[in-house]
Amino acid sequence: MSTPIGPYSPARRAGDFVILSGQLGMVPGAETPTLVEGGAAEQLRQALVNAEALLKENGASMNQVVKGTLFLMDLADFVGCNEVWMAAFEAPRPTRSTIQIAGLPLGARAEAELWAFAPLN
Repeated sequence: MSTPIGPYSPARRAGDFVILSGQLGMVPGAETPTLVEGGAAEQLRQALVNAEALLKENGASMNQVVKGTLFLMDLADFVGCNEVWMAAFEAPRPTRSTIQIAGLPLGARAEAELWAFAPLN
């Protein structure tokens, strides 16, 4: 998992929820913040892989994600990113909002924010 590129926590537990900050398609273990090669779909795929590891570190899984927000630089990438999303999440998939935005850190094309419901036993 990569180090945050800003003054924020990558994940926080709030009761039964694990909330992830927006995840970019960062190359894991890179010395400097580096995005994976490719466009929005490839970056989203890596962002979700990184998110899965972060969820696991915090006692949650992708199956427990109930809400996601997908930020895209260009809604023309919507279809390709939907394919990545469907591969990452089993039915019933999390609720999701998709927003086209003016810019993302490091020139990223996609970012995913996730909320997981992971009750502590």
